[in-house]
Order: sequence, then C-alpha cells, then structure tokens
Amino acid sequence: MIKLNQQAPQFDGATAYHKGEFKKISLSDYKGKWLVFFFYPRDFTFVCPTELKAFAGHDEEFKKLNAEVLAASTDSEWCHKAWFERDLPQVTYPIIADMNHNISRDYDVLEETDGSANRGLFIIDPEQNIKYALISAGSVGRSVAETLRVLEALQTGELCPAEWKIGETTLGKA
Repeated sequence: MIKLNQQAPQFDGATAYHKGEFKKISLSDYKGKWLVFFFYPRDFTFVCPTELKAFAGHDEEFKKLNAEVLAASTDSEWCHKAWFERDLPQVTYPIIADMNHNISRDYDVLEETDGSANRGLFIIDPEQNIKYALISAGSVGRSVAETLRVLEALQTGELCPAEWKIGETTLGKA
C-alpha cells in the first residue's frame, strides 16, 4: 500500500521505451531529483495521448524544477515503440513496459480485472519518498498545470493554501 512520506516502492531494471531505444530503468536512477511518475491505462487509446503530449509539452518547466518525468503502462515495450514513433514523437521521457504488472501492483494502480493500469500520479522527492499520490478514473485526463503547481508547493517545504501559486505567500513552515 502506498503511504505518503514513506519510501516509494522500488523497481530495478524495468524495460522502458525511450527516444527510439529500449533501456533498463530503476527508481534509484532518479535519486537526488524530484520524480513525477505517472501510470496510464493503455497505448493506442483516446485520453492517454492527450496526457502524454501535455507532460511532454512542459518538459522545460519540469527540468527547471529539478524534476524528471517517467510514465508507465502495462503494454509491452514493442507496443510503446510502435505507438510513440507513429503518433507521439514529441514524448522524450521514458515509458516503462510493466507487462508483469509488478510495478503497477506495487503502486496500487493495477486494474486486476483487465490487467491495465489506472491513472495514477506520484510525486517522489529526491530521497525517494512519496510526497503526493493521485489515482483517478481512466476517463478523465490529468492537469499538468496542477501537477507543476503541487510540485512547486512541495519544493517550498512550507504550508501552501488551496490554489497557491509560486511567488504567493505561504502559511509558514510545514
């Protein structure tokens, strides 16, 4: 079970599609950086490409915040390759192929009835603790602007009110 402020479930040597190649990814590769790790249900669907493109469109903003983006679904790396090369060439962050469902299960997003991943989003701090978790219905895409807002708020280390934005007053130390 995912617990906030606890170590994120570790994975090691997961196969990912990344910029035309297959590579092995481990959570430990991201130690020392913030990580926005999200799951989506399936390749070749309707809502998923809107999210994947939206996260790709904010790449520079994530980099400025010392954050990396990583995605996963339960599709194969070959399926990722076919879809991303054909329809999503602007996506330059790695996409994990969680075909054995271990990572999806560890992050509590696996839909056991059909083997897909629910929409899950996790912000993991540089020490690899879960600081934010959101799991939502597959029919609704996530807001990248809200993800960035939450990431910025977490990085302040302070109490941030609803609708807080960078540069606004916080409520003090957490």
